[in-house]
Amino acid sequence: MTNLGYAKVSNNNINFFVNMEKQRFSNIKTEEATKRIARDFASRLKKGDIVLLEGNLGAGKTFFVKEAVKSFAVDEAASPTFSIVNEYDGNVKIYHFDFYRIKKERELYDIGIDEYLSDEEAITFIEWAELFPNALPEYSYLVKILLLKNGLREITISKKD
Repeated sequence: MTNLGYAKVSNNNINFFVNMEKQRFSNIKTEEATKRIARDFASRLKKGDIVLLEGNLGAGKTFFVKEAVKSFAVDEAASPTFSIVNEYDGNVKIYHFDFYRIKKERELYDIGIDEYLSDEEAITFIEWAELFPNALPEYSYLVKILLLKNGLREITISKKD
């Protein structure tokens, strides 16, 4: 595995590379490992944060969000693929979007995307955010999840300044 200028750390057979603004986890074999990464990531989030999630189909974006929102006392989270957005009330309000079925950017404005994204009391997760980058304001974090050919996953978490 290439170091790419990050400090390489190994923990329970998960390799991850860390710098001040980016973490890359590779060799992820189990759901349990993904859960640990999602919970750790959620501990950094605060009201007003916007988290974009990108990755191939079936990579685990929804699974990652479901685990992350448990940190905010949300026990039941579901994929918003058909509803486009789900709202969860835990100890912080959570908005969970899925842009996969959106055909035109106009549809996002029709459902009030601007109002959701300007809510400084909520944390917002957006799956398939790369489909409509022009509709999105500055984000706080980008989470890329890749399902690799060998069944392993790689998760990269970047913080936007």
